[in-house]
Amino acid sequence: MIHDLLIAPFTEFEFMRRALAGVVALSLAGAPIGVFLMLRRMSLVGDAMAHAILPGAAIGFLLSGLNLFAMTFGGLIAGFAVAILSGVVARNTELKEDAALATFYLASLALGVTIVSMRGTNIDLLHVLFGNILALDDRTLLVIAFNATITLLTMAVIYRPLVVECVDPVFLRTVSRAGAPTHLAFMALVVINLVNGFHALGTLLAVGLMILPAGIARFWSRDITGMIAVAVVSAALSGYAGLVLSYHAGVPSGPAIILVASGLYVVSVLFGVVGGLLRQWFPGRHLEA
Repeated sequence: MIHDLLIAPFTEFEFMRRALAGVVALSLAGAPIGVFLMLRRMSLVGDAMAHAILPGAAIGFLLSGLNLFAMTFGGLIAGFAVAILSGVVARNTELKEDAALATFYLASLALGVTIVSMRGTNIDLLHVLFGNILALDDRTLLVIAFNATITLLTMAVIYRPLVVECVDPVFLRTVSRAGAPTHLAFMALVVINLVNGFHALGTLLAVGLMILPAGIARFWSRDITGMIAVAVVSAALSGYAGLVLSYHAGVPSGPAIILVASGLYVVSVLFGVVGGLLRQWFPGRHLEA
């Protein structure tokens, strides 16, 4: 019974194994990025960047159809362009960076949907917006794994200045010149992982496996290393449970994964040991005055 429910879908079908491998790769690379986005109060920036990659991916789709490398390359260019343009506008006008980014991402989303609609059908538009993790092929998996490897190696190099910048950016600027390069490298990793998630979850849900696990981890650990570990495990667990739910209930796999992660987030809000609601409502005796 348990084998048929939890294991059989992955032993019987190769596309389920590919989807699971893709989810694990996305979890390993995306969840740590999500933790640092949350610590830097940039969670919504990640969501905006996820929408910003759409026109580049759409132009790749317009030129080459559902071609993996064309859409990936286009998404990377669009993501970097929006990040750079919003920074330039924020530094040379009175508009704040979050407002500039919101403006560019709304324009990008509208432009991307328009470009896809010019050539494709509603099915193509749904594929771009929501992805299809069950349709991952070997080439797509290799690209996702390669991007995840690059992300982890880069994170290992910039980990210390990234942590310091999250805690005290003024101190980092005082003692080192690594602040600006670290920020640029981090934003590049955000774009790369959003493009990674784009193939599996689409532009609208790509940020889900980055931000939701980070929010979950915040309620279970005060230490950054612990938060990263919890985020990776919760992202992988959400992916696995979402695929199982999708298989047995016949629901779309991408939204199922995000819904499972959302359920884990609600449980964490209620029962988390670090700031959970029940912990606040019913404190232990040693916490009472």
